[in-house]
Amino acid sequence: MAGSVITIAQRKGGAGKTTLATQLTVAWARCGARVAALDIDPQGNFSAWVELRRARLGAKAIGFDFAALPGWRAAQWVQDRVGEADLVVIDAPPHVETEARIAVRAAGLVVVPVQPSPLDLWATTETLKMAHDEQRRSLVVLNRVPPRSGLTNEIVAQLGRIGPPIAATRIGNRVVLARAMTLGFGVVETANATPAAAEITALAEEIRLISSAGRLRSGPVESGPVESGPVESGPVESGPVESGPVESAGSPFT
Repeated sequence: MAGSVITIAQRKGGAGKTTLATQLTVAWARCGARVAALDIDPQGNFSAWVELRRARLGAKAIGFDFAALPGWRAAQWVQDRVGEADLVVIDAPPHVETEARIAVRAAGLVVVPVQPSPLDLWATTETLKMAHDEQRRSLVVLNRVPPRSGLTNEIVAQLGRIGPPIAATRIGNRVVLARAMTLGFGVVETANATPAAAEITALAEEIRLISSAGRLRSGPVESGPVESGPVESGPVESGPVESGPVESAGSPFT
């Protein structure tokens, strides 16, 4: 049976697109899925993260198949792997129209990360229109959600008027995600007992079920607020990861 092709797309840069793509890739691979990931974003942030991962784990031990290719080669690469992989993940570019459309066209499901801000909301309408034009299903994911923010509920209400399905799982604005990115790991590997890891794991399962089911409920999905406690800023849990102190000012990856 052919695997599911999931494109992570957002026309606005800085929405956490690549962070979401890498973290979901690791979460699925850790659950035993055969995962192939493709970076067609010219910024190459997914590729930079993979290089960090290869340096720490070894070139053949990153846990998934990976390639960085120009957009025009994406369709053939996906076709070659969709028969063997359970999940194919594509990190789409934010601003390059042709490559973004190629990534959306190759997908069975387009996952659109949205920060709770008006700028992200406006950019999201363009991404959703592209998915609609290409007759592809889409799923909005609230990403980098701050605790106790009334703006989040306002953005959800506005998305509800637009009408796209919204994931029940929200991803909080958490330091451990940025730290995991800086190390070349997934948060489920470096801080598995944290809310961030729980959120990524829940979202990975939600997307997997939606993608495999082949159908979506229309309109927003009810979900509770992100935990209102402080964002984690303590040290990464001990384990096989070796690293010095990492700055907590945020991730260089978008």
